[in-house]
Amino acid sequence: MSTKEEQEKIELLQGTLDLLILRTLQLGPLHGHAIAKAIEYRSDEVLQVEQGSLYPALHRLIKRRWISVEEGTSENNRRAKFYALTALGKKQLRIETSKWEKLAAAIAQILRPADEEGR
Repeated sequence: MSTKEEQEKIELLQGTLDLLILRTLQLGPLHGHAIAKAIEYRSDEVLQVEQGSLYPALHRLIKRRWISVEEGTSENNRRAKFYALTALGKKQLRIETSKWEKLAAAIAQILRPADEEGR
């Protein structure tokens, strides 16, 4: 990775990856590689999900019963684990989305230039 790419890489806040995985699985079951690629694609390649982060997050979400896992065959005709959002995961997605929206609004408020604060 070049220096420019390293400077442009955005680190995810703790828990953000969980939210992104839940949101991605809202569209339907996917295998791990497809989840990572969907997040990258939907973020216009700004967010890069490394396997070292993705799979621990998937295991954490399974443990919390927010997602389930089933063996299947990928589009390349290979065995793969497919992850799906559970009913509990759908509920948690709504909670996490609300928390993220509040956090983003609070940060945006702090970052707003001082001359706009009186408005």
